[in-house]
Amino acid sequence: MKARKVKGLDPDGPLGDQLERIVRVRTAELFAFMPRAGEPDEVAHLHDMRIAAKRLRYILEIAEESFGPYAATASKRTKELQDLLGEIHDCDVTLPRVLALTGRARADDVETARTKAGAAKDLEPKLASGGPNAQAYRGLAALATYYQARRELLFDRFLVFWEGLQREGFRARLEYAAAERPDGPEPSADGNGRAGEPGLRSALSTP
Repeated sequence: MKARKVKGLDPDGPLGDQLERIVRVRTAELFAFMPRAGEPDEVAHLHDMRIAAKRLRYILEIAEESFGPYAATASKRTKELQDLLGEIHDCDVTLPRVLALTGRARADDVETARTKAGAAKDLEPKLASGGPNAQAYRGLAALATYYQARRELLFDRFLVFWEGLQREGFRARLEYAAAERPDGPEPSADGNGRAGEPGLRSALSTP
């Protein structure tokens, strides 16, 4: 997923103001995936939402000391969201692979049963139950059940977590925190100012 462009950045302006612009765009980018990502079958949207959460998390980790206190909490919440969406993505990637293995194993056993039947007019039921992959079916079926059930559980957790962010006022509080400035000299976007503050180029180079 291509990141949204951050317009109006001023390399010579106060660093906090430039970081605030980036955070506002990355926050809007994240929230734009809802409510569509709240549908269980929207796999691509959930995957892209995870990437958006990662981008917001990284910029917050860089910028939270330039903002108000809630920025640190927002950074933790965003990491929790990213991790949860990552677990869902793992299920979305693994389940089709398990089902594909099941399909190949079944195809092999169908071929074996058909070969054993030879020129018979009909297939004896016992030929379908003793294929070389009969044991594998049970294991693959259990694995597919696990990933499907786990995915549904994790998706329910995601919905609850997102509702929690909404109740917490996550977006409004983050945007307010991004507009706050800690006491002390404000660094410029080239990194001059408070010791240890990153420059704007470092913030923009975040994956």
